[in-house]
Amino acid sequence: MEVYNELVDQMTNTTAENNTYGHWKPFSTVSSMELGVISNGQSRIRDLIGIFFMVLLSIIALLANTAVIVVIIKSPQLRKFVFVFHLCVVDLLSAIFLMPLAIVSTSHFFGTVMFSLLECQVFIFLNVCLICASILTVTAISIERYYYIVYPMRYEVKMTAGLAVAVVVFIWIKSILLASIPLLTWPTYGIQGPTNANNCSLYWSPSDYKMVFVIIFSILCFFLPTIIIFIVYCSVYKVARIAALQQGPVPSWVNSSKSRSDSINSQTTIITTRNLPQRLSAENIFGGSKAAFTLIIIVGQFLLCWLPFFSFHLHLSVNEAVRSPGDVETIVTWLAYSSFAINPFFYGLLNRQIREELSKLKRCYMTRTTELGLSSQEGSIQENFLQFLQRTSCTVETRSSRINSSPRNTLDQTGFRIPGQIPE
Repeated sequence: MEVYNELVDQMTNTTAENNTYGHWKPFSTVSSMELGVISNGQSRIRDLIGIFFMVLLSIIALLANTAVIVVIIKSPQLRKFVFVFHLCVVDLLSAIFLMPLAIVSTSHFFGTVMFSLLECQVFIFLNVCLICASILTVTAISIERYYYIVYPMRYEVKMTAGLAVAVVVFIWIKSILLASIPLLTWPTYGIQGPTNANNCSLYWSPSDYKMVFVIIFSILCFFLPTIIIFIVYCSVYKVARIAALQQGPVPSWVNSSKSRSDSINSQTTIITTRNLPQRLSAENIFGGSKAAFTLIIIVGQFLLCWLPFFSFHLHLSVNEAVRSPGDVETIVTWLAYSSFAINPFFYGLLNRQIREELSKLKRCYMTRTTELGLSSQEGSIQENFLQFLQRTSCTVETRSSRINSSPRNTLDQTGFRIPGQIPE
């Protein structure tokens, strides 16, 4: 017993001496402080990475959609892309109004920002309205592609400017009506003053009929459009497979003319026939792997962006006992918003005609910039002959693209008949 007491006294004295000289501190205190510093550092790094990708997606959506809109406006032969133009307008509005508010609402760097009741309602309204308008426009583009490829002659007759305007008006009416439901069912009781920006989202909406609204919103803006898109692109793939199987020997001048359009559908550039083979190949027998891969990418991108978003809100609305993890809501929300930055590439810049017109406008702009620079430096009225040829070729290319931009001319250049097309 005495030996035990001596050992305890020695340990106590040693601890006191160490604390006096400051050589070390109790292990539990050091551990908690270190863990706190590490967790705070990891959280700050995660927040920096998150806000970086948020801002990056917003900038890409802003620039890409603006580029497609400018190209379609500047090129009269591209003004037939009504739905692509409308999709870019919707995504551009999302990049200007919705995504900056979402950055403030979801980023921890703005955790102290307060939204007024009106600001919170406007954010939820824009969230529902622009998401619905974007998805419905993608659905309209898929239906337009279906009729253009499967029934090209009927498309020429039925697809008019009036029909396109009617579809656009219908999309906006449906989107505005759906977005108004959370506002009309907003309760008059409870907190009516400013609220934290992080609590201003579709999930935290205090609507009495939130579960009914989320179910209606998911069915009308996701599940029905997904079914339509899947059926439409399956039908397009069948047409591509039949066209590949029916494709026979083509004249030699088709392969030698590399400057001509090589797309079945110059408006959508889904099914391409570059370097047409002289005989059936394995790709033709199995239905065109390139067309199948393109269709899988389009449908897969749509599901990847929107399926987690609607599944998350639908699950939490039906199961009210489950609480929302903040990070999961942020991830699925910005995964959905990434569609605003991807759409101009999938439906705009990957289109051969839009890409060619964009390069032509870029060449014209660079040529004019060079001319202005030379004229300011030399101060001469005479024009460089090389610049004159470049500008003339730019004008000739634009005029020729206008002449050859009709679906009939493009179909004639492909060298084979689409099933359902009436031979002329």
